[in-house]
Amino acid sequence: MQAPTRTARTAGVLFLLTFVSAITGAALYAPLLTDPDYIIGPGADTRILLGAVCELVLIITNIGTAVVLFPVLRHHSETAAVGYFAARIVECTFIAVGILSILAVVTLRQTAGPDAAEYLPVARALVAVHGWTFLLGPGFVVGIGNGLLLAFLMYRSHLVPRPMALLGLIGGPLMSMSGVAVLFGAYGQSSIPSALATLPEIIWEASLGIYLTVVGFRRPRDAETTGTGAQESRAPRS
Repeated sequence: MQAPTRTARTAGVLFLLTFVSAITGAALYAPLLTDPDYIIGPGADTRILLGAVCELVLIITNIGTAVVLFPVLRHHSETAAVGYFAARIVECTFIAVGILSILAVVTLRQTAGPDAAEYLPVARALVAVHGWTFLLGPGFVVGIGNGLLLAFLMYRSHLVPRPMALLGLIGGPLMSMSGVAVLFGAYGQSSIPSALATLPEIIWEASLGIYLTVVGFRRPRDAETTGTGAQESRAPRS
């Protein structure tokens, strides 16, 4: 079965939008996440709210990738396809909780008034909640969903070059294991070991988005000519 080109291109664009919205949202959040005394300072509330909008876009595009790809992927392994869809939902749930924690800090800054200093422990706790949601969602669940499950489906289906999918099969579990290491304090979430562990997954997702947008899904004869479709080439032709 040849997957529609439109589906591939739509999924590719959605993957690229997840990168843009995630990076932009993190950059916009920076004043709040890096300033432990944010609620008693001048604030940058408009910037933070724009960051929340970016993360809402991230949720939409994350779920969009699963919705668009599911009809195609289910033909190759319905169990893995459902697992990928579920992983996207869980990831987005963590992201939504993180958004709420950030918006709560903004509300504290705007309403606390002269007693704002008394709420500093609450604000810092809410920022910590955001940090944990980032670790457990984009830092752990993504390795299972976008990494292991999606790469397995792409590897099995030949819809993208197998070496590309293999990068996801390696990078996904590595990213999830790194998340567990951070959870137990082996190293920091923004440390060099963490960055190195997540790099293969980032390359896999970026290359997938670019490939689907520019090339689309591979056709069966493409797999045959590269030697990965030997089984298809041996099949009787009508």
